Amino acid sequence: MEKLVNILLKVTMLRNDAPCRIPSIVFSYNWFMNKSPFFLAPEYRDYVWGGARLRPEIVPTAEAWVIFAGNRITSGPYAGRSLSDLSLTFGVDLLGTRAVALAGSRFPVLVKILDCAQWLSLQVHPNDEQAQRLEGEGFFGKTEAWHVLEAEPNAKLVAGIKPNISAEALTSAIRSKSEAILDFVEMVGVEAGDTLFMHPGTVHALGPGMLIYEIQQTSDITYRVYDWGRAETETRKLHIDKAIAVSNPNAASLPVKPPQMEDGEVTTLTQCQYFQLDEIRVGKKTVRLETGGESFHGLTVIEGQVRVEAEGEAFVLNKFDTLLIPACCGAYQIQPLQKGRVLKASV
Repeated sequence: MEKLVNILLKVTMLRNDAPCRIPSIVFSYNWFMNKSPFFLAPEYRDYVWGGARLRPEIVPTAEAWVIFAGNRITSGPYAGRSLSDLSLTFGVDLLGTRAVALAGSRFPVLVKILDCAQWLSLQVHPNDEQAQRLEGEGFFGKTEAWHVLEAEPNAKLVAGIKPNISAEALTSAIRSKSEAILDFVEMVGVEAGDTLFMHPGTVHALGPGMLIYEIQQTSDITYRVYDWGRAETETRKLHIDKAIAVSNPNAASLPVKPPQMEDGEVTTLTQCQYFQLDEIRVGKKTVRLETGGESFHGLTVIEGQVRVEAEGEAFVLNKFDTLLIPACCGAYQIQPLQKGRVLKASV
């Protein structure tokens, strides 16, 4: 009876929203989502500041987008389809109740790995209200967090504005389009294992010598403030007026040092209303987890090799492989094949 009620509810929703699309959805797709996890193929971005760690054969490679709406599924019954397609088709089954409450059927997070061989532009992001005001209806802000995977000695980044800098002084420095802004920013030293949370409005920049895991809202709105003397081009413009509109002179961030973790432990590194980032340590113990229907779990191995078991299937993950666990999956477990660390992205 419960299954019949769920089917009738789905039919009702389809009739109310898009009646002309019922036949194609009914006959093309499985009605209920297959609960099995699936692998995602990363997409790469070849920005000028990138290095050689992500794709040694293609230099520079700056970013690997390992979890985002445009990723293609590479395993299981949905192989070849995009994550956004599955989000629209299966909604809460894939995304979970929390994710749907947050962003509807839109895939809500974007996860990247960044190889920083040079300074990234000094930049700032809007919040949701600012994004809609400056870019239009349907745009979202960009709250993000960084987890430092690798860092060379004395690696630094910019994480906000120094204390006691007025909005007027900051505006003047941004309008100069020059290195004068560097007198106002807070330079922070970081080490592998550090985590930083970046509120919208925080002026920031990643520096050279770092490999970074970044989780953020599904938004790529970036307002460049200063680009370290690089010439402005059509694809690398400064956004002075918008940057001034959203920059907060009181916003800054400090790195949170890595927690002491035991074998088999799961620890939350950072969380907010838009996402949660957990670290999982495995040496000899098996870690058992549960989605509870609340959120998908995006697993990315950052050290070692693990096996994930769910729905009677086993998946072997090597470094930087990403497996997505649908919210409807429920219970699954992570077993170490080598001593490893896994980052889990969820909502």
